[in-house]
Amino acid sequence: MTEGPGARASEATGSTARRVKELSFFFPAHNEEANLEALVDEALGALPELAEKFEIIAVDDGSRDRTPAIADELAGKHPDVFRVVHHPTNLGYGAALRSGFGATRFGLIAFIDGDRQFRVADVARLTERFAAADAPDVVVGYRIGRADPLIRRWYARIYHLSNRVFFGVRVRDIDCACKLFKREALVPVRISSGGAFFTAELLIKLRYEGRRLAEVGIPHYPRTAGSQTGAKPKVVLRAVRDFWGLRFRLWFRRGGAMQRGEPILG
Repeated sequence: MTEGPGARASEATGSTARRVKELSFFFPAHNEEANLEALVDEALGALPELAEKFEIIAVDDGSRDRTPAIADELAGKHPDVFRVVHHPTNLGYGAALRSGFGATRFGLIAFIDGDRQFRVADVARLTERFAAADAPDVVVGYRIGRADPLIRRWYARIYHLSNRVFFGVRVRDIDCACKLFKREALVPVRISSGGAFFTAELLIKLRYEGRRLAEVGIPHYPRTAGSQTGAKPKVVLRAVRDFWGLRFRLWFRRGGAMQRGEPILG
C-alpha cells in the first residue's frame, strides 16, 4: 500500500502529540476544485489526532469553478464538523482570511491555504510549540524547502526584509500560510487590509499589543493543481499600498492606526 503525503507528514511530526482541547481549522479557497475534496479528507483524518474537538471551515472566495458546489456537497456529508463560507465575488486573500477567523468558535485557531502546499497533520508542529513552557500567543510557521517559483521567493525576500526593518517583526517567514492563534489574543485586533498584507498587518499589530510570537518549521510542498495568484502585479501593488499606509499611520498617529479597520473576530 502506497503512503500519501498526509501519511508522510504524520510520520514527520509524530502521531503521539498531545491533543489540544478544541481547535478551529480553516482555509481560504479560490478556484481550488482540484484540491478541495482531498484537503477536507486530509483534515478529517488528521484533526482527530490533534484535537479532542474540532471544526473545519472553508472560505470560498468567489470561485468560478466547481469549488462552491464541491464545498457544499462536503458540508452536507459532514455537517457536524465542516462548514462553508461563500463570498459571492472574489474579495481577496485578506478578506477570505477575515471571513475564516470570523466564522471560528474555539479557543485555538489554525489556518493553512487551500492549495495543499501544507499538510494538515503538520499543524501538530504548531500545537506542540504552543504547549511549550514560554506559552506563546501565536505560533508562526516558516517554510522548510519552500516549493515556490523563483519570482515568488524573490518577492518574499524583499517583503520579509521590509517588514523586519520598518515594523520590527522578527519572524523568518511573515506570510507563511500556516499559523496558530490563541483566540483571546485576537479579540482587540482590528485589520484594515483585505489583500496579501493581511497576515503581516495582523502580526505587526499583535507585536505592538505585546503578544508573544513563536516560530516553528513546516514542510512546504509543490502545488500540484490549480494556479497561483500571489505574484500578480495587482496583488503585489495592493500589498505595497497597504504596507506604506500602515507604516505612515503608525509613525504619525499610532493610536488611530491600531484602531483602524474591522475587528478580526467580527
